[in-house]
Amino acid sequence: MGQKYLLDTNVVIDFMGRKLPENSKVFLSKIIDDQINISAINKMELLGFQHTEQNLISFVNYSEVYPIDDEVVDKTIDLRKKHKIKLPDAIIAATAIVNGFILISHNIKDFQKIAELQIIDSYFI
Repeated sequence: MGQKYLLDTNVVIDFMGRKLPENSKVFLSKIIDDQINISAINKMELLGFQHTEQNLISFVNYSEVYPIDDEVVDKTIDLRKKHKIKLPDAIIAATAIVNGFILISHNIKDFQKIAELQIIDSYFI
């Protein structure tokens, strides 16, 4: 696949829990077979439960986890100043923007005001 994608936490949970529509499952399977990209915040959210299933741990370990480096920090600050957005969502959006990713999320409303962010709803692929 030519385009690169960043998966939001809700997408990973819905994919692993087999809750997505069939067309979304097929599309995400292709992305996952190519390369799984998540942010450091996604990793914290996914593995931050007291009892985390092994398949989720393996999924995260197989993923490319993008760090919260200075460029992401600066972009996060910019997004927080311009938009009323929660810090974790701002970090995820900044990670996608800085790295040229399209964000896949089901929480479109959390990101819709950010014009420079390309986003796809995981349920309407």
